[in-house]
Amino acid sequence: MASARYRGRRAATLENDLLRVTVLEGGGHIAEVLHKPTGVNPLWTPPWPSIDPAAYDPEHHPAYGDGIDASLLAGIMGHNLCLDIFGGPSAEEAAAGLPVHGEVSTLRFDIEKRGDELVLNALLPMARLQLERRVALGSQPGTVRVRETVESLSSIDHPIGWTEHVTLGPPFLERGETQFRASAGRSKVFPSAFGSADYLAAGEEFEWPMAPRPGGGAADLRVFTGAPSSSAYTAHLMRDAERAFFAAFSPRSRLAFGYVWRRADFPWLGIWEENASRSQPPWNRQTLARGLEFGVSPFPETRREMIERQRLFGVPTFRWIPAASRVTVEYWIVAATADAVPETLGWPPT
Repeated sequence: MASARYRGRRAATLENDLLRVTVLEGGGHIAEVLHKPTGVNPLWTPPWPSIDPAAYDPEHHPAYGDGIDASLLAGIMGHNLCLDIFGGPSAEEAAAGLPVHGEVSTLRFDIEKRGDELVLNALLPMARLQLERRVALGSQPGTVRVRETVESLSSIDHPIGWTEHVTLGPPFLERGETQFRASAGRSKVFPSAFGSADYLAAGEEFEWPMAPRPGGGAADLRVFTGAPSSSAYTAHLMRDAERAFFAAFSPRSRLAFGYVWRRADFPWLGIWEENASRSQPPWNRQTLARGLEFGVSPFPETRREMIERQRLFGVPTFRWIPAASRVTVEYWIVAATADAVPETLGWPPT
């Protein structure tokens, strides 16, 4: 079932009086969580034309660049899943056809409506994993429940990356205006240069939300930068509690938007920022985006780097899927009008 169209893509939707949720057949992305009272979808829509991943051909689609991330960028939108790596493939994996962030975001999903749920299924042939993603509107107003099950089809234990790559964009995201809160604690800036307009001190450790600048001073990550161009990535260990969260707030629309998840499932939050800094196609210095990527790994890196890192701040930087076993996680999306950014979100959301 892919009965809807969203920005030219085959899609399926769920909606009620408050929300419309749209998922894409190609890549399984959660492309839209439209808050109907404000008319705002906080999730990122890239400024370049989006195509189905199955239609991507490097010879006929040079507008998406010539990097190993081109097949992902051709179809990325909103909230995409990174599985079974979070970051780039090794040279050998790339030669074998593995895309950035794993194969899942370039696969075609089977979508079925069962009762009040959308049930998405995809086979990851390279990773030998079966993925099921269930999306449903929550019983509480303005909430969405997402449940993901990953089944190993292998007879060996499997070390994986698993990150929910949530990216926010305009009109919700505005320079110098959009505000953020998170249940984060110990943090670290990406260990090397991340982009062409980095403004944080590479590799430095800090406590959320004040990130160190190279020449001294600190940047408050609770407010999106007002700079005309910037790039950054920071990793954050979520505080030791049953649940973890991030929340974002748009003063213009008075919309608060966030995710809540079990900290035991996803102990890390990565904050990625692209602000008109990347000049190569398809970015062309036209992108404004902030990713809030919660998962089992602190940094986007290759599988070997992920495993060799082992731990950061005493916490594992990947997880295991046991042989011939299933692992299930659940998280919630929350959207509501508010007067200020929430300092906390409940579990389950209220």
